[in-house]
Amino acid sequence: MRKVIFLLSLLITAVSASQELNCTVSVIAQQTGNENNVVFKTLEKQLTEFINNTKWTEKPFGQQERINCSMVINVSGYDNDNFSATLQVSSSRPVFNSTYSSPVYNYNDKDFNFQYIEFQNLVYNPVQFESNLVSVLAFHVYMILGIDADTFQLNGGTEHFKQAQTIANYSQQLNGQGWKLEDGLQSRFALIDNILSPTFKEFRSAMYNYHINGLDLMSNDPKRAKAQVIEAFSELIGIHNRRPNSFLMRVFFDAKSDEIMDVLSGGPTVNIAKAVDLLNRIAPIHSQKWRNIKF
Repeated sequence: MRKVIFLLSLLITAVSASQELNCTVSVIAQQTGNENNVVFKTLEKQLTEFINNTKWTEKPFGQQERINCSMVINVSGYDNDNFSATLQVSSSRPVFNSTYSSPVYNYNDKDFNFQYIEFQNLVYNPVQFESNLVSVLAFHVYMILGIDADTFQLNGGTEHFKQAQTIANYSQQLNGQGWKLEDGLQSRFALIDNILSPTFKEFRSAMYNYHINGLDLMSNDPKRAKAQVIEAFSELIGIHNRRPNSFLMRVFFDAKSDEIMDVLSGGPTVNIAKAVDLLNRIAPIHSQKWRNIKF
């Protein structure tokens, strides 16, 4: 009997260690005027289970390694099984030797229209289109995995980004928005195309250096760490010079602007004035926050 219990405990541990995400899913339907419809709660529950219980990679994840993230679906309208919505996706990663989690991905997907029948089976196929609902969610799962991996290892998220690109490619067969070149400069297509393009290579190296050589050193050498955070901004100058006001720069600072303001406002003294000038140059949309930096 003890052997049976031991084997069961090993099995449970193996299953719990195989999932990668700790994702909170919220479905908000106030704009529909019928937010109490049970279908929204069912959708929320099913998507929570789908994202958190699906094995997205071959790598085993311990419970403490699971990536904290959230997906907020704001439904603006529905007709039978056709839903119009937007999707706000965010994720964070822990900072070494602290209780702080640093935001790394913050994306507002405005083109999220899908079909859903209550209690339908949600299945992810890595090489085949199943539904726009599954494709959009899976795409952002791999974006979360890729960006998280990039913050721990230089270009460590490549395999995840390539899977996100595969999803984008096979989802183009649908008439849904966001999967094609003609869908604009801030679409899912543009996001993954830019991430994997050499034109924007500094985005990924800046994400790595900002976290590994910056935030993760704060507990041991805060002055050096703060200087390395600023150095990460300098890397982004290359992108700015080639593509001013690029989409990826917005993605970076949408996730990081509040944190940058806090990091530069406290701690040991470094050349903050130079950093603020640089930030105003490469991310002028957040100029109000840069003005709030105290130094």
